[in-house]
Amino acid sequence: MARPIALITGASSGIGADLAREAAKDGYDVVLSARRVEPMQALARELETYTASATILAADLCRPEGPAGLVREVEQRNLKIDLLINNAGLGANGLFAESDITRIGEMLQVNIVALTELTRLILPAMVSRKRGRVMLLASTASFQPGPRMAVYCASKAYVLSFGEAIAYELRNSGVTVTTVCPGATATEFSRVAGTENIGLHRGAMSSVMSSAEVARIGYQGTKAGRRVVITGFMNRIMASAARVSPHAMVLPIANSMMSTR
Repeated sequence: MARPIALITGASSGIGADLAREAAKDGYDVVLSARRVEPMQALARELETYTASATILAADLCRPEGPAGLVREVEQRNLKIDLLINNAGLGANGLFAESDITRIGEMLQVNIVALTELTRLILPAMVSRKRGRVMLLASTASFQPGPRMAVYCASKAYVLSFGEAIAYELRNSGVTVTTVCPGATATEFSRVAGTENIGLHRGAMSSVMSSAEVARIGYQGTKAGRRVVITGFMNRIMASAARVSPHAMVLPIANSMMSTR
């Protein structure tokens, strides 16, 4: 029998690359997509040790035409996606009034628009076959407003709300949707987003996880069909506290955690 196929966005490094490893170890062939090709080529060679074949499709999801172009390439190669992992995401740290407007647009495009569009384009075939899994990468930032990362936190709140809603819609379809919410994770995302030295990474409550650990937990939760997966014990406590605490209490705490001072 043909191996099932997983499509992973943001697969050039970090959580995305580790999710590709999890899928390959579990018997999937993979479609790797990101802007940078060379890291994906190295990953593809590594995945051969799991007897997985890897198709590399370069795509820039910052561009409005990126998601449709990626799906068009998938269809032209007659690749039937059994597992969609919407991992690509962008972040930025700083006061909103001083933020780069171009970066804001890119965050909204990748974190919300591209994720939504890819899910909409891939999902109908899964529903028709009455099988498939979708993973959406959100964040523990989904659970509260985030001063100094206002757009990023708001975009991840969208992902969580969107994921839970469509998971319910699909509850009797044979297709599952899992929203994975990592906390602080050791990846290059922090360097690019300017969050390496924020309080969240430095405080006594900090619990920075490896991308491999986050990928393993998220993948197992997706395989089990769970609707929401929060990675790590401390992250689960913080997310639960944010959900029930008044914003008057949450906002100054979040501001301190996102501050580099």
